[in-house]
Amino acid sequence: MADHAGEHDKHESAAESLIDKITEKFHGSGSSSSDSDDDAGIKSAASAAKAKIYRLFGREKPVHKVFGGGKPADIFLWRDKKVTGGVLGLATAIWVLFELLEYHLLTLVCHILILGLAVIFLWSNASTFINKSPPKIPELVLPQDIVQGVASALRTEINTAFALLREVASGRDLKRFLAVIAGLWIVSILGSCFNSLTLFYICFVLLHTVPVLYEKYDDKIDAFAEKAEAEFKKQYAVFNVKVLSKIPKGPLKDKKFA
Repeated sequence: MADHAGEHDKHESAAESLIDKITEKFHGSGSSSSDSDDDAGIKSAASAAKAKIYRLFGREKPVHKVFGGGKPADIFLWRDKKVTGGVLGLATAIWVLFELLEYHLLTLVCHILILGLAVIFLWSNASTFINKSPPKIPELVLPQDIVQGVASALRTEINTAFALLREVASGRDLKRFLAVIAGLWIVSILGSCFNSLTLFYICFVLLHTVPVLYEKYDDKIDAFAEKAEAEFKKQYAVFNVKVLSKIPKGPLKDKKFA
């Protein structure tokens, strides 16, 4: 009888341990699934919040990637301060020479060639008297791949501009048409105030200063741009109701010819 009771207790303990294991497994799987659900919810909420953030011009990539992510992007965004400073210094020197000192391009090129040839010529002849080796004149050759790359990039940009102008002139998007007209009008005003070299220099300086400032303060600029775009859409809606909607349009009916 005692043996029967001991066996009964063993069966009950074994059953209880089995139930405990099943319960722990169930709860463990439930907690892991709930954790995965929580993680998925957090990720979806983060992605939704990221999608709601307004970016200027619909930017989805970092500013460095927008500029190509290579050496030109490093120069525009001041990743290499020496190179960027040298480029701006060279552009400033050219602008000072041609605009302030009223140098002419052909005159400047000729004077630089005269000075360079004279220095090398005198150095080559003086080396025989001072027992030093003559200067090594490098062989300058313009690489073909660089010329083809620049020509291909320029061709692509020109074709893109032509396609944009064709799309604007087609009359499909009134908002873009007004924006392009306003932009060209502003450029014409700037062109009447500055000459071509000064205008090019201003654009060059802005290209090397505005992107780095935008990258540094992109959150504030994007928030301000979002408010400005909302105000522009509001004013455009008012202009559309009061002016554009009142422009008479002729009936577009198919003409039937006998």
